[in-house]
Amino acid sequence: MNAQRLAKATRDLRVGILSVHVWPTLAWQEIRQRYRRSVLGPFWLTISIGVMIAGMGPLYSRLLGQDTASYFPHLAVSFIVWLLLASLINEACTCFMSAEGLIKEGRMPLTVHVLRVIWKNLIIFAHHSLILVILFMFYPPPLGWGLLLVPLAIFAIAVNALWAGLFLGMLCARFRDIPLIIQSIVQVMFFLTPVLWTPGSLGRHAWAAQWNPLNHLLEIVRAPLLDGRVPLLSWAAVLGMALVGFAFVVPVFARFRARIAYWV
Repeated sequence: MNAQRLAKATRDLRVGILSVHVWPTLAWQEIRQRYRRSVLGPFWLTISIGVMIAGMGPLYSRLLGQDTASYFPHLAVSFIVWLLLASLINEACTCFMSAEGLIKEGRMPLTVHVLRVIWKNLIIFAHHSLILVILFMFYPPPLGWGLLLVPLAIFAIAVNALWAGLFLGMLCARFRDIPLIIQSIVQVMFFLTPVLWTPGSLGRHAWAAQWNPLNHLLEIVRAPLLDGRVPLLSWAAVLGMALVGFAFVVPVFARFRARIAYWV
């Protein structure tokens, strides 16, 4: 590979990550623009999700034969983290296309546009986390040092979202049908990932959940909150995904980075 291309790609990543005065501002402006003239802003979505979880919890616990006291927190945590994962995946597909003007008119690092999407969804996730605060007033989480790893787990999700966003952003900018395919895959994965159901409900086939990478991203947040565990296997899988992901994406980004401005 051309060493100059690789150097420019790694510089794009480094400068983009260090531009902490740029991508948080762009993310916040996008949220303000979306909810302009709204009194509650993104809290409207939080309220609707809270009502949905409150209705689904008792119903699905009976349908699946689960104890409500254990199933309800599982559903709430899983669903809210899933919304973060699904939004990161779907919006990564358009992270470059939605920034067409900035890409063509400025010299801003392309990494900034991926980080904008990640930061925006983390802000929305923080709003949704208020549901968990209310939930844990009635179903207190087990106290333990594992709770301290929850912020680190969110950071690990963001790190994986960075390499995935770079790859999906490039792929979808080049092939405009890919975002629709990705959306369909995410919808299917919702039912194949233990969000509405628990891995234990699969019985001797519970191993199938371990082959789902999205399950591991859920589990590193969910396990400490629900039973105080530190899921070492899931942490190993998430860290492995980050290492393999960046090892694959950085050379691809180096090769096609200069073409993105022509694709969007």
